[in-house]
Formats: sequence, C-alpha cells, structure tokens
Amino acid sequence: VNSRVGPGANYSVDWMYMKAGLPMEIIQEFDTWRRVRDADGSEGWINQSLLSGRRTAIVAPWQRGKGTRINLLNSPDKDARVVAMIEPGVMGTIKSCDGQWCEMTFDGHTGWLAQSVVWGAYPGERVKD
Repeated sequence: VNSRVGPGANYSVDWMYMKAGLPMEIIQEFDTWRRVRDADGSEGWINQSLLSGRRTAIVAPWQRGKGTRINLLNSPDKDARVVAMIEPGVMGTIKSCDGQWCEMTFDGHTGWLAQSVVWGAYPGERVKD
C-alpha cells in the first residue's frame, strides 16, 4: 500500500507498506483520503479503499529489541495463567477491549493483555469485535 505526501494519487509516494493489516491511526480526512500514523510515528495519506475496519494492534512496539516479552493471559487479571509470551512488535487481532484489558489473537493463541501495552487501541477505549 502506497503512503503519499498529500491526499491524492497525483502526490508522490513517500512510503510503501508491504505487510497487510497493520494498525493505523487516522489523524485527518480529506475526501476519500485518510492521513494515517503508524506505530513508528510515520505519517502519510492512504486512500480509504485500502484501509480495513478490522482492528489490529502491535504489542509494546516501544520495547522492541530490549529482550523483553509480554505475557498473554487466559483472563483479564494480572495474576492469571500465562497462555503465551509475546515479543514486542508482534501484531495481533483485537477481539475486544474494556478500557483496561484487550482480548487478542496471535497466530491461533487467544488471551488478554493490559491495554497499556497495546498500540492500536487508545487508553481507556472500549472495542467490540
């Protein structure tokens, strides 16, 4: 997907996204174009027809390369059983968020993460599948 410097096909491409389904924050709209921001802070314009309403998120992208792992839990409780350990920067699908916890799926593993370690849902935001 091409990210452009302005809202139209006549604007030059400044970035190309090769992976489908990346979470994007829509920060501006103009006609059928959306100015988006990705988890790394890069911004650009993408035609709305190339964006999906499916909610995805990236786990703690700010922790990439630091040797940490995030516990995916079997219930929304910090003392719950660990289902899997997720490396920062991994993308998953949001099933729901209640403002404090998000239920997500990663390659067949479903569980709960604190919403504070998710990029793709605003702090306190409620999301329904």
